[in-house]
Amino acid sequence: MGEENKDKKPHVLIFPYPSQGHINPILQFAKRLSSKGVKATLVTTVFLSKSWFSDPSTSIDLQTISDGFDEGGYSQAGSSAAYLPTFWSVGPKSLASLIKKLFDNGHPVHALVYDGFLNWALDVAKQFGIPSAVFFTQSCAVNSVYYHVSRGLLQLPLPGPKVSLPGLPPLEVSELPSFVALYGSYPAWYDVVVNQFSNVDGADWVFFNIFYELEKEVVDWMSKFWKVMTVGPTIPSMYLDKRLENDKDYGMHRFKPNTSACLSFLSGKPKGSVVYVSFGSFASLGVEQMAELAWALKGSNCYFLWVVRATEEAKVPNNFIEETSEKGLMVSWCPQLEVLSHESTGCFLTHCGFNSVLEALSLGVPMLAMPQWTDQGTNAKHVEDVWGIGIRASPDETGFVRKETIEQCITELLNGEKGKEIKKNAMKWKNLAKKAVDEGGSSDKSMDEFISKLVCDS
Repeated sequence: MGEENKDKKPHVLIFPYPSQGHINPILQFAKRLSSKGVKATLVTTVFLSKSWFSDPSTSIDLQTISDGFDEGGYSQAGSSAAYLPTFWSVGPKSLASLIKKLFDNGHPVHALVYDGFLNWALDVAKQFGIPSAVFFTQSCAVNSVYYHVSRGLLQLPLPGPKVSLPGLPPLEVSELPSFVALYGSYPAWYDVVVNQFSNVDGADWVFFNIFYELEKEVVDWMSKFWKVMTVGPTIPSMYLDKRLENDKDYGMHRFKPNTSACLSFLSGKPKGSVVYVSFGSFASLGVEQMAELAWALKGSNCYFLWVVRATEEAKVPNNFIEETSEKGLMVSWCPQLEVLSHESTGCFLTHCGFNSVLEALSLGVPMLAMPQWTDQGTNAKHVEDVWGIGIRASPDETGFVRKETIEQCITELLNGEKGKEIKKNAMKWKNLAKKAVDEGGSSDKSMDEFISKLVCDS
């Protein structure tokens, strides 16, 4: 009997918020745990389990809970104001039922790793006496801002033009997360990001999808009151340490990428000559901003690969595709890691969603930052001023980033003196990211420490 117990793997339930930007990093974390001998089970919603492309080769089990919208998920709800309260009401009971079912079926859960957005999952874990780890998919800097707001240490509306917080550079209001900078915008999301910290002191571990060297000052500060572990960047292993041989892709996709068109466009282009443009799976540009961007790409006379989701295509100026067909390719979705790692890619024009920033940083690609909302302004500040791996295209007094500004930034990144310095920094950070997740690196050690605690307790 003792031998049987000794061979049992610790079982970790992994519970991301149900959107691509949250599932991908936490799923990669699960794959790493699995490669180290842990049984990892991913929890997603009924709707997403039916509707997203899933990787059949993954070693991760999949279980579902209800968010209250089993037929259509977020789209069925129609708004965050409808979706979030329903999910917050239905979700805890559904998660508790799943944990009980797993226990009854002989698969007891030894730890719950839950997305910071889903703070109620911690309360469910406590009901069952299960150790828990909160997993933050955004940067330590961004979460430090939310923590200070949550604890009443940062008053809103903001009283002055700049904010100074421990371990962070001075931040202008425009460089803070938009839910804080534009107090009163998106109240449902504001509640989610701030309430992440309402019960965080009860979590046994606090995981961040970064590596220690990236934000060490703020990590050291947070470590004074939580058991902080840096476990990132959680991107597929074949783009970093290559220790997980089949790990080339995240495994869950909201959109189907046009892989062959993208790769055939990139092949044969001069090294570092293509501007890759993508605003991720959620951000949306207005018609006027879309036009400024389009004419900047045309005016720069460089090669470009531009991802424009199907829902955004109508905003592209008339005749743009025909007029730029020799230099550019527009697709509805693309395999971002393959594009960023391609030698023809010279820079990444990005909204600075944190996953995109981590991917570009891990692959040594300079960034042209055009942040839109949520955490992106803070990420862009770090890209330019803290890590030195890109430049920001600043909006004018009307709030638009003009064609001339974008063109100037592209030229600087691809051919300018500042661009050379940025490329050098980008390679430095690429090597540090790889080292962190490789054997004996800071993120690898964090995972081993977490697993050894599970093995002792399970």
